[in-house]
Amino acid sequence: MRCIPSQRHLFDIPEDIAYFNCAYYAPQLIESKNSLIAGVNSKSHPWDRTPQSFFEDAEIIRQLSSTLFGGDPGGYAITPAASYGISTAARAIEPHLNKGDCILVTDEAFPSNVLPWKRVAQETGAKIITVPTPDDGNWTKAILKTLTKKIKVAAISHCHWTNGAKIDLILIGKACRDLGCIVVIDATQSLGAISLSIEEIRPDFLVAAGYKWLLSPYGFSLLYVSEQWRNSRPLEETWLSRENAEDFTGLVKYSEIYMAGSRRFDVGEKCTPTILPGAIKALEQIKKWGVSEIADSLAFINKQIRAHLFHLGFQLPDESQCSPHMFGAELPKHFKGNLVNELKTRKIYISQRGNSLRFAPHLHISKNDVDRLLNSLTELMK
Repeated sequence: MRCIPSQRHLFDIPEDIAYFNCAYYAPQLIESKNSLIAGVNSKSHPWDRTPQSFFEDAEIIRQLSSTLFGGDPGGYAITPAASYGISTAARAIEPHLNKGDCILVTDEAFPSNVLPWKRVAQETGAKIITVPTPDDGNWTKAILKTLTKKIKVAAISHCHWTNGAKIDLILIGKACRDLGCIVVIDATQSLGAISLSIEEIRPDFLVAAGYKWLLSPYGFSLLYVSEQWRNSRPLEETWLSRENAEDFTGLVKYSEIYMAGSRRFDVGEKCTPTILPGAIKALEQIKKWGVSEIADSLAFINKQIRAHLFHLGFQLPDESQCSPHMFGAELPKHFKGNLVNELKTRKIYISQRGNSLRFAPHLHISKNDVDRLLNSLTELMK
């Protein structure tokens, strides 16, 4: 394990703020902010923008994503939201579903990976099968137990968004392939903070919103599409994804040929100077740190918090079922206050999702932040 020291100097976070809520909305790197400001300013000089400017940032992101998470660069598409990516997957998969086929989702999953499948079920006559919350917290075992030959789509995540409970995508991916089941992963709450290999998991589709653990601007998300789905119909028809789109003089000659790989699934106007430059800086920084090193560093912080919560009587999931970067804890039954609000008055930020108080730090956290959190918890739980 190699822990990275506090990287607070790379973020614009006042010293009196202790922010443990990155699963909600991550802070932005100073370098990303500067790039975004420069992008906004560049709109004042449109004569400097060339046809290549509409494509080059997206290609940089595809290469960075491939280096960080595996898969070929051409497999990545640039989308504006996780829901856009899941809806893209749903449109591609819908023609392959029949009445009575089943789509697996997990209990209390984030809406972006449920609502598109409900619509697909309405259109095709397929059924939604919900894996109930396991009593022992072992989502992997619960999902594997639910998988049958009737399940045609497994819409799952890398960890549960409410409490960080981990899900073994390698085991589930293999089981799904053995059954001929399509795998669609929402990695929004893990990509960039937990090591993930496209080659090991082999998903059909993988989606991640960028504003959490990818430290990227709101409005940027990634979609990875496996090779067998790259000829599918995209969610929209944008000229930017067609062959020879770089030749602006020939745009009146409408091309019927898509660009190679997953570029057909890109959102239109993807290369905006007010979004992608910030995402590039964030991905470059994540590459410098290393995803496994980020995970180890956040696990070290969370281990200290977990130990203190246990001492105070919080109900905690078994450590074997926890992700390294975030976790959930249930309040002791005797506490009747609103701990999230009480901490907020002290400028300490966590969140609550379902029954879980959610702790989700990043590398901006300092020893002083941890000490303030633990001391405040002790005082408030008296």
